[in-house]
Order: sequence, then C-alpha cells, then structure tokens
Amino acid sequence: MSNVGKVAKVMTAAPVGYDGQLVEVECDMKAGLPSLQIVGMGSKAIDEAKERVRSAIANSQLDFPAKKFVINLAPAELPKDGSHYDLAIAVSILTASGQLKSYEVKDSLFAGELGLDGRVRPVRGIISIAEVARDTGISALFLPAENAHQAELVEGIAIIPVRTLQELFLHLKRESAIASHTRGALGDDQPGDERHTGPLLDDVLGQDQAKRALIIAAAGHHNILLTGSPGAGKTMLARVLPNLLPSLTPRERIAVTKLHSLTGDVISGAAKARPFRAPHHTSSRISLVGGGNPPKPGDISLAHHGVLFLDEIPEYPRSTLESLRQPLEDKQVSISRAAGHAIYPANFMLVATMNPCPCGFYGDDKRECSCSSQQIQKYQQRLSGPLLDRIDLVVTVGRIDNDTLATHKTNGYLQHQKAQKSIVQALNTQLNRYSSSVNDSIYNSDLSSKDVSKKITLSAPVRELLAQATDRLGLSARGYFKIVKVARTIADLDGASTITPSHVAEALQYRLMLT
Repeated sequence: MSNVGKVAKVMTAAPVGYDGQLVEVECDMKAGLPSLQIVGMGSKAIDEAKERVRSAIANSQLDFPAKKFVINLAPAELPKDGSHYDLAIAVSILTASGQLKSYEVKDSLFAGELGLDGRVRPVRGIISIAEVARDTGISALFLPAENAHQAELVEGIAIIPVRTLQELFLHLKRESAIASHTRGALGDDQPGDERHTGPLLDDVLGQDQAKRALIIAAAGHHNILLTGSPGAGKTMLARVLPNLLPSLTPRERIAVTKLHSLTGDVISGAAKARPFRAPHHTSSRISLVGGGNPPKPGDISLAHHGVLFLDEIPEYPRSTLESLRQPLEDKQVSISRAAGHAIYPANFMLVATMNPCPCGFYGDDKRECSCSSQQIQKYQQRLSGPLLDRIDLVVTVGRIDNDTLATHKTNGYLQHQKAQKSIVQALNTQLNRYSSSVNDSIYNSDLSSKDVSKKITLSAPVRELLAQATDRLGLSARGYFKIVKVARTIADLDGASTITPSHVAEALQYRLMLT
C-alpha cells in the first residue's frame, strides 16, 4: 500500500537568536518494526523527546501504534534545540495515526515540553515562538499554561493554555473546550512591584557631585565610572541607579522578557523591573557577551533597557572588557559561530567602579598610598583608552567623615522623589525632541555624530568653549560628541531649550580622565 499523501504536518517554531523561525514537523507512519526516529538537525534534547512523547501519549489514554514513525523537522539545515518540540511531535503522531484530522490542527502552532504522564511543562523562548506564530498568519498558539502570561505580551494571536496532552486532544476533537487566555493590562502591576529593593538617593550621605552625576546618567542614559577609595560608597551609589530610572514601557517590557525567556531566567511571567546585572569579575567572556552552542544572550543583553554593573572594573580580564567596545557603540552584540549567527540587542547603561590604585588609597586624605608610581600606572592602564572613551561621566567619590556617618538620619525620600521627577521630565523632553526618529524611545546618548549635528544647535560661545576644551584635553571626536550629548542632558534637566556654556562646563568636569 502506498504511503504517498499520508504524511502529517504540524507547525511549531524555533528561537533563532533574538528572533525565531517557523518549523514544520512532518510525521510519516509506515509498516515496519516499531520505532520512532527524529531527523532534521536536532540536539540531544530533541533526540530524548522520543521517550517523553511515547510515554506521554500512552499515559494520556491515547494510542501509540506499533508502527515505524519518522519525524522530520523542516527546514532540515536549521539547527534545533530545546524541549518545546515535544508537543508538536506528539500532535503530529496523533495526526499521522488518524486519531486527529489534519483540519483539526490546521492554522495552529504547538509548543511545549511533555512529561511522562502527559503534563505540558513550560519552556523558554515562548515570546519568540509567539511572534513567529503571529507574523506567519497562525491563528492559534497552543502552549503550556505557565507560559500564557508571558505570551500575552504578543498581541494579534489567540493563546490557548494547555495543561495536559489529553486536555489538548479533547479540545481539538471538540469534545471539551479550553478557554482562550484573557490578556491583562500591561500596566496593572502595583508600582512597588516594579522597583528594585536597593538603596535610594537619600540613603547615601553626602556625595553631592556623585549624586548629580547619577541623575544626569539616568536622564540621558549615559555610561558612568565611579572611582575612589574603598568604603567611600561607590557600590552603594551604583545600586541607586536602577531606582532612578522610570518603569519599563510596554515595548521595553516585551524586549526584556523575551531576552530573559531565551535563557530560561523568566518562564512563567513577564519582567516588571528594569534589569540590573552585576556579573562577577571571574565571569567568562561568553557569559558576559553571549555565545555558546546553541548561542544564548549574555549579561550585556540581559541588561538591555537596564543597568550593567561592573564592580572593580580593572579586575576583569582585559579581553573581556575589550569585548564591550562594540556593544557600547552599536547597542547590540553580534555573535558568529560555526553553527550559526545571532544578533541580540544590548542597549544598556554601563555603571562601573574602581579604586585609584591597587591598595585603593592613592589621593586619599586619611590613609597613605603604599603603591609605587609604576604600580599605579599599570593598574589604571587595565582600562584601555578606547574603552574609557566610551564612558560619558567619570566621578571621583570622596571619603565621608565617620562622625558625619554616625549622626546621619534619613528624613523621608524627598531628594530621591525630586530627582525622579526631574529625570522623567528630561526623558519626556527627549522623547518629544526625537519623536520623528525610528525608535519610539531614544536618549541623548543614543545620538550618532550625524544626529548631533542635526538635532542639537550650538551657539557661538558654546562652540568656542568646546574648541578650547578639545585642544586642551586632547579629546577624540567621540569624546567631543559625548560632551555635547551630556551637556544636552544637563540642559534638559534644567528645562533649557538650548545648551549654554555653563552646561558645557559641567559636562567637561565629568570628562575627567584618570591620572
């Protein structure tokens, strides 16, 4: 008997980098020794799906015929990894064996991991899968119930939460119905849930200049380096920054959740707070930048729309730090491997801290430095000139007197609230100024040199001051434009329509190079 026309076809998707691609699961059932073979560049996890699917079908009171099954994941040249193919493979077997009809699975996409008892477990990368389903005209997405709240961020497709394979089968046979997932409002979370639990601006005693620099950094999305003696409060200041930033917009929330879902960090819900990633200095370059086989986003992508904190930045390997140069400039990271190519967004704020020397007390007015000039120079040169050139603000954090610390009392958080209000006002000013841009949300720091010339008007006194500063400090072209962008942010905080020499003067003092 001919097998032509007996191949069942079911749709699923494969996360490929930041995006995804439609995958067709073909199942051919034929006479022969009972077996289940999966082809199409599958990983070990997909090969193990054979036993999960077999047991799930049998334990769901469905029939797994004693036939020879061949499963093909097309396109075959696309490497595939993950356990989310389980559900589509099971549905294709049920369709090929006649238990389901082809019209019952038409225009639907299936994704989910199967337990041996037939339960459908959550998987990573569900937002990429949902976006593929929407963009390819799929009308219904069948996925694990735990992934439904995450998938609801993608509009334009019906989400059907599935708990067991048997429940799915009865739904497709119209013997019992699974209610479609009802989307909630993206902004219905309590404001307190969207904030980090770290310190606020009022918790930091003194350090007025450093606080001002943090406000400027938050208002313009600028990179900042805090340098000073041990115990001066650099780390505490860095951890204040996430709480100065406004809540995630709906679009930002989708991007953050999507990236964290690809690594499995977030599976059952959506991201609420802006990311704050603080990798240890012993972290590998792959864990920081991304990569692996298959490629996954690293900390710089997981800090997208948030903060990447590098504490004691000179302690990180030189090669690891140099790998940040391209993402800091392009706001994305490109990962090329023999098995494929992936691009992940990486629009983060870099916040770094460092001591001025190996012992930490160079320039301290309380303790004497024990390092030689050669040791100090060697330590500071761990940060290359090109990397320093990509940092907008450099601030020296001084030591606070112990007597002042003992008498410090926090009287509410008025300073933090006032700073947040001015930051939001400055961000709204930027959004209105760049409303014709391609991006729906752009910061002053995102401007290219061409954009600076078009969007920012400089008066004659400002141009003269910038020219003098460029000659005296030996600034690069990148450094010149960074001063202009920081000055524009300072003007936005002041509510000024144009940049004045005083704004440029303040921006110049944060351009202090390490000596």
